[in-house]
Amino acid sequence: MKYKRLARVLSVLAVIVAAVALTPAAANAEANPPGCGKGYFCAYSGINETGTLLIHTFGNWTGMVSGVKSVFNNGNPCGGCDHVDMLFYAAPPNNETWCIHYNPGPGTYKLNFDFTGGIIVKGITWRGECSPGGI
Repeated sequence: MKYKRLARVLSVLAVIVAAVALTPAAANAEANPPGCGKGYFCAYSGINETGTLLIHTFGNWTGMVSGVKSVFNNGNPCGGCDHVDMLFYAAPPNNETWCIHYNPGPGTYKLNFDFTGGIIVKGITWRGECSPGGI
């Protein structure tokens, strides 16, 4: 009886080990920036996701936030809903929209705006794949 039970446990363990070994390795995602859990798009007042968290959104967002110096798309892989279009301007009235991939990419999933005053973000819209090259 003991041997049959041990054999079953060992066979289950063998199946688990094989399943883990055959699972494709995920791309190396960057660690979550401060206050920006997986699934969120975030904007910060400092470069490299530092300073004050200015925008923290799990879904579409509209408004007007100035002084943005970095953004990070920490979205989850999801067909048709893991990239974002970011509507912004650096000098009014020149609106621009950039598509930003999700962490870990491929493609740009974070940006710095290292100039006086940062940018003004006016909207975030979750969407599908960006065109090749992103932004």
